[in-house]
Amino acid sequence: MPTSILGEVDDLLDVAEAGACYGSALQCPSCGSSHVAQVLGDNGGISFVCTACGHSWS
Repeated sequence: MPTSILGEVDDLLDVAEAGACYGSALQCPSCGSSHVAQVLGDNGGISFVCTACGHSWS
């Protein structure tokens, strides 16, 4: 465990950079756009909405 917040930030940046190498961006199943927003559903579940075409899914 890091002794300061700066150490924690460095660890998070390392994880983010590693994830970027895999191209794991979420894409809309309808239009293929990567312009996707994550939203909370009515019952607390997580849903996604494409800001390009308006398609929503969970």
